[in-house]
Amino acid sequence: MSVKKNYENAKQAYAKWGVDVDAVIEQLKNVPISIHCWQGDDIAGFEVNQHELSGGIDVTGNYPGKATNPEELRSDIEKALSLIPGKHRINLHAIYAETNGEVVERDQLEPKHFENWVNWAKEQGLGLDFNPTLFSHPKAADGLTLAHPDEEIREFWINHCIVSRKIGEYFGKELGTPALTNIWIPDGYKDIPSDRLTPRRRLKESLDKIFAVETDEKYNLDAVESKVFGIGSESYVVGSHEFYLNYAMKNDKLCLLDTGHYHPTETVSNKLSSMLLFSEKVALHVSRPVRWDSDHVVILDDELKEIAFEIVRNDALDRVIIGLDFFDASINRVAAWTIGTRNMVKALLYAMLSPNEYLKQLQEEGNFTDRLAIMEEFKTYPFGAIWDYYCEVMGVPVREAWLDEVKTYEKEVLTKR
Repeated sequence: MSVKKNYENAKQAYAKWGVDVDAVIEQLKNVPISIHCWQGDDIAGFEVNQHELSGGIDVTGNYPGKATNPEELRSDIEKALSLIPGKHRINLHAIYAETNGEVVERDQLEPKHFENWVNWAKEQGLGLDFNPTLFSHPKAADGLTLAHPDEEIREFWINHCIVSRKIGEYFGKELGTPALTNIWIPDGYKDIPSDRLTPRRRLKESLDKIFAVETDEKYNLDAVESKVFGIGSESYVVGSHEFYLNYAMKNDKLCLLDTGHYHPTETVSNKLSSMLLFSEKVALHVSRPVRWDSDHVVILDDELKEIAFEIVRNDALDRVIIGLDFFDASINRVAAWTIGTRNMVKALLYAMLSPNEYLKQLQEEGNFTDRLAIMEEFKTYPFGAIWDYYCEVMGVPVREAWLDEVKTYEKEVLTKR
């Protein structure tokens, strides 16, 4: 049976519950996912004076074909985008600057060092997002940056964040869509601190200096990202969830929730409704933690579906900025992007095909029997037929056919690097 015929049959099943599948597909076409560039080169970046990974970040595996220069990375991203339905965005870190062989310290970066990325984004019709890189650097070697007791080191990182926000603003002006510039720092202590307040006071003062330099929100949106612990900061992280949640609310910044940055029993899906009540926008880094912040490739698991449900149920597709953050060097990197991003889009489609308003009504009426029964039955509704059709109309491979394209690309391009 053809993809279109399967789709028409599936539509009828959903229509019985008032779900307009055609309208869902049209809406989904306009939901961008911010795809992280660093999956393609294992977070190495292109600095002339490259440094070892630090800040509790590690990438395991040695699968062949890692991108070693900007042209290779952009080529790999293009291949992944050709296999993912929808029009999306690309998320950059400061270490992906192109300086033409010149050593440019991070506090001296300028928009011109990202001109190639902007020109490429224009050609591809993509928006760009940005992150200052406060790890993998000698001035972050002891695990402290914006909260460092040494004022000179603090100022270095403050200035790096200031120029990064200017670069994000440049992206927004050039591409006609605001960049999300997100600040994450590794600061913390391995063992139990004797003073939790002072480092957090320093972090607050540093952030105040960073945001005192104005950027136009029409072009740049500021976000801050928390973490519960990391390698080298097992006992104490300066930028905790409580710290950044309060800072963001008081200073009108976005609070970014990374799905791997909480205790294993916490779920980001459960936080979204509370966040949306008090914040106009919320930002996400969707990852897959396996026992800790391990940044595995996103799969279509229960939590991913629940995150999508919370976004859709709360009519927040235009209020939640969805980005991805995973890195795996043990598998084909283009495949990793494709798997993870397709799964994020799948989860949104899955949630949009649910009779969410009716289920809300059942809950309000206290009809928990019908609520549970229908939610469970919908798990085996013909979602796959809708997904196949969406891929087909968006001009990307249906089902696992994309894998053959990745294998061909690996044989013709990746293995020759």
